[in-house]
Amino acid sequence: MNDNNQLDDFFGLKNGEDKNHGIRETLAKKVQNKLKIRLIPKALSRKERYIVAALVLVILGSIVAIPFTTYFHFTVQAPDYGGKFTEGMVNGPRHINPLLSQANDTDRDLVYLIYSGLLEYNGEGKIVPDLAQSYEISSDGLNYTVYLKEDARWHDGKRVTADDIIFTIQTAQNSDYGSPQRINWQGVQIEKVNDLAVMFKLQARYAQFLNNLTVKILPKHIWQDVKPINFALSEFNLKPIGSGPYKFDRLKKDKDGRIRSYQLLANKDFYGGRPFINDIEIKFYVSEDEMIDAYNRNEIEGLSFVSPDNLKRTKFKQRLNLRELQLPRYFAVFFNQNKSAILSDKNVRLALSHATDKNTLIEKVLGSRGVAVHSPMMGGVLDIPNSVKKYEHDPELAKTILETAGWKANENGILSKKDQRLSIKITTSTWPELTEVAKIIKEQWEDVGAQVDIEVLPTPELQQTIKDRNYEALLFGTVLNIDPDPFSLWHSSQKRDPGLNLALYDNKAADTLLEDARQTLNPLERAKKYDDFQKLAIEDIPAVFLYNPLYIHGQAKKIKSSNGKLISLPSDRFINIEGWYIDTKRVWR
Repeated sequence: MNDNNQLDDFFGLKNGEDKNHGIRETLAKKVQNKLKIRLIPKALSRKERYIVAALVLVILGSIVAIPFTTYFHFTVQAPDYGGKFTEGMVNGPRHINPLLSQANDTDRDLVYLIYSGLLEYNGEGKIVPDLAQSYEISSDGLNYTVYLKEDARWHDGKRVTADDIIFTIQTAQNSDYGSPQRINWQGVQIEKVNDLAVMFKLQARYAQFLNNLTVKILPKHIWQDVKPINFALSEFNLKPIGSGPYKFDRLKKDKDGRIRSYQLLANKDFYGGRPFINDIEIKFYVSEDEMIDAYNRNEIEGLSFVSPDNLKRTKFKQRLNLRELQLPRYFAVFFNQNKSAILSDKNVRLALSHATDKNTLIEKVLGSRGVAVHSPMMGGVLDIPNSVKKYEHDPELAKTILETAGWKANENGILSKKDQRLSIKITTSTWPELTEVAKIIKEQWEDVGAQVDIEVLPTPELQQTIKDRNYEALLFGTVLNIDPDPFSLWHSSQKRDPGLNLALYDNKAADTLLEDARQTLNPLERAKKYDDFQKLAIEDIPAVFLYNPLYIHGQAKKIKSSNGKLISLPSDRFINIEGWYIDTKRVWR
């Protein structure tokens, strides 16, 4: 059978039928091509068939991947609601109350999360509105009018109003309530403009008054019936109702009644926007060592604070974001010249300044995570000139100063003068960092002939000792604001409680500069006055200024979007916590 007959049979054509020759040829070519395609797999080798199969899979995979690739190309990762983190803190809460929390870092941390102020510091050291929508300052600098956000509400759903602001400030001003905030509000009058506006009236201009407005606000409807005698004992100090980004959920106590953990929930109605992280659990420990051990057991994910020495004991550092934050604070040895006749001798104070090796303290105690401080204004951190006189470490010079002043060594090497031994007692807290600093300073001062004793006191006793000014040399820390007002720390009117002039410093020229500076609204002129003040104080040597340590926050690495390098207080590490997130989702660009 010839090809034409085969095609006739294939298409059902009979022999002898009249057909178009052109159509026959075209169909013949199509059929031949079809037959060839069917025969290709049989003609290929096994290796060639594998190659073809692989190419087919690649093509199919590419086709399937197109929508996914398109999705990821045109979307970005964004924060999502959800997630939880657990952080450890040293010491349990006592007063989660903005007017009573100043003595306990744990209280201040929880106050920051639960309450809101009219203003707040951002992560760049600038004051910005919080509960306030806006504010106005009169041309004479005496009146401050603050307008509240309309959507600010307490955690129980009630509206935040001007009455809450007035109640909080007047409670702080009332000495019966025992608030450390009282000193900041003396002489300030507050008036209600309307339900969402208040006016603060000052008797004299105060350049740093905006900082006062960062105090957190109490709800009047919760606290108004609590009498002053019960203010520090109320259950609302442990089960607070605030207006901040997180609200109290529950607490757990151990069999001895000590609070072991705190559960906070996101405030979904927060005026600043619902926080992304749903839950925060805080666990409390007696000491930093106990907190570190708990972290090493995976009991907690983050650490409120890690001292440089304890960094060596901390495991799983890859799970932590070690945030090194700079605070406007310093540690010093404050001399109480009223308590010690020896320390009233300027030559002794000068010699002790030269005997103190600050760099050794920073290296051995802080692991080099800190800077030396030479003045009460801590130049280099704050916007104050840093070209001040420095008492460099020079033990031989210290010995010469003492010898020239008439101090002679006895058989034990202890200096004495007119039957008076060069004996000094350093008082400090049980905090391991400070006890270690005290030991090193003791060695340095004894090297130049002093006899040094160390008194270590637990917090309640130390607070009373400070209140009574019952110490010779106090190794302690003090905190300035980012926009500093050292008036309460160094003015002679603040030598007694509730003032914080720990050195009982008294210099009329310095007093005048401090008084004038706080009324100078021009920041450059104010900085010049503070520069003049610090030069006076450095010359008088009321204290040996030591160092400014970095605050190391061990934050769980899974937390994203935390920011802020310069903060005013340790609690400010939670700046913008409503914007922190753990979970994510993809959204279209």
